[in-house]
Amino acid sequence: MSLRTLNNALERRKFLEKELNINLTSLNQVLIDDEKQIHCENLIGAISLPLGVAGPLHIHGNHVKGERYIPMATTEGALVASVARGCKSINLSGGVNTYAFRMGTTRGPVFYTASLEKSKSFYTWMRANEKKLAAVAEKTSNHLKYIKSDMKTLGNYAYVRFYFDTQDAMGMNMVTIASQAINQFIEKETGIKCLSLSGNFCVDKKPAWSNFINNRGYKAWAEVVLRKEIIKTVLKSTAKKIFNVWLAKCMVGSAMSGSLGFNGQFANIIAAVFAATGQDLAHIGEGSMGITTMNIMENEDLYVSVYLPDLMIGTIGGGTKLKTQTETRNIMKVVHPAELVEIISGAVLAGEISLLSSLEEGSLAQTHEKFGR
Repeated sequence: MSLRTLNNALERRKFLEKELNINLTSLNQVLIDDEKQIHCENLIGAISLPLGVAGPLHIHGNHVKGERYIPMATTEGALVASVARGCKSINLSGGVNTYAFRMGTTRGPVFYTASLEKSKSFYTWMRANEKKLAAVAEKTSNHLKYIKSDMKTLGNYAYVRFYFDTQDAMGMNMVTIASQAINQFIEKETGIKCLSLSGNFCVDKKPAWSNFINNRGYKAWAEVVLRKEIIKTVLKSTAKKIFNVWLAKCMVGSAMSGSLGFNGQFANIIAAVFAATGQDLAHIGEGSMGITTMNIMENEDLYVSVYLPDLMIGTIGGGTKLKTQTETRNIMKVVHPAELVEIISGAVLAGEISLLSSLEEGSLAQTHEKFGR
């Protein structure tokens, strides 16, 4: 007998309890979704994550307007409190401006061309037949639109990066199926073999300068001008002091370390909201990239902005249909991905403001000692 031959989560749990002489009662208690609706093989139950809420955050966005709460699933003490403090400073300064733009979900296969000359011919053929490739891709789904492709050749390899609009789904399964259909069409028409459906040119679930520069999923911005009196009373600091920490840490420190993230803690907030809303957690690696910028205004207010070049977000499919994750999106009043992206960008901004001011005033260690132990 093996886990694969058992019929359901209950049988698998009992098998493991007997095999390992352990008790798995809690795993059973947490599982509330219909097993048939869960995309997880050899299911034995579910795990829990503490869920807190920050905000509300007042947003002036292209897709979101008004106050929104930010559910965060995390085991890190002080994180929710930090974002809540950032939200307070933003709200008292007039709210956050946000903007989200969909770039498209990508899949990047690699082809073997045999020579430089054939690589050149292949590039020409791809450019001349893009409408045919779009037609092939769009036959695979009523919810997918082909956007464009980029191509780079190296010796006898050709790397192609397809961009697709997958509507409200994050869409990796959708674009994988569409790309496979395209690859088969290319092989049939040109005789050039696809070596791998993914040649790491996507770039999927990995931080990369390609995604930083060319974007993936959604790119988003958020900004606020923090009033000097709010910096003093809420953040216990000044614009100049916070600016100096930002410059040394996010800019110079990131350059010294070769980091792809010129920021303080993007990944913290993105991970917590991703877990809370049913996103693919592996895409946190991409989401950790981004830049925080600051400028001291003439009146000693502080301009703060964040740029997130690569957010892979969906509101249908995958983990988004789990019951608890659906409820957290209801807290946020989110229907479409662009709304979620703008809330995340505002939350990231709040987290950056709170962390950098905490580092400046020297309270980070004490705060974690109080909330994190």
